[in-house]
Amino acid sequence: MTDLTLDEIRLALAPEIAANAAFDGWGDAARDIAADTAGIDRDVAALAFEGGAVQMIDAWFAAIDAAMLAQLPPERIAAMKIRQRIASLVEARLDVMIGQRESLRRALAILAMPQNLARAAKLGWRTADTIWRAAGDTAVDYNHYTKRTILAGVYAATIAVFLDDESEGAANTRAFLQRRIEGIMRFEKAKVGLTQRAALRPSLSRFVGRLRYPVT
Repeated sequence: MTDLTLDEIRLALAPEIAANAAFDGWGDAARDIAADTAGIDRDVAALAFEGGAVQMIDAWFAAIDAAMLAQLPPERIAAMKIRQRIASLVEARLDVMIGQRESLRRALAILAMPQNLARAAKLGWRTADTIWRAAGDTAVDYNHYTKRTILAGVYAATIAVFLDDESEGAANTRAFLQRRIEGIMRFEKAKVGLTQRAALRPSLSRFVGRLRYPVT
């Protein structure tokens, strides 16, 4: 693996670091064990993760994104309705992490530290953006931001349930997620209706504009 770039090394080592983090924490020990397992020089691994625990967690989340997208390729997503796309993508992420909840718990504790809150927000946004893009969203107006903000909140709440879910196959978490996704869809539908009704309301600016520039 000597020909790998640092980015490729991060992506390659991240899942193994996460597996070790449940016992050794998100530190040098977990990183070194992962490097040994992959046949990568420890010093090279240390260089790849010179940002420490937060960079390891960042790489792990990116690896989870990659695994999620591999489970749900575009042709499979295309056959689903939008709510099913979002739910399936989030569930795919849960499937990747289902055996690593202690690693996730430790990762979130690190991200919750005051000095890491900005990075945590960035990672949450990246997750929501990845999911919406995979679902086929192409919005570039304010909807781009509202969709991702709402989904980031839903995802965070779902993870909170997931961490303590002892039901078979995380069934309780999946049910919780479905209810929240349904809420998003109702909100989006209501928002469209409000926008359409607003477009039909009398507009003072349009009225004045027509006085100044009458339709011929």
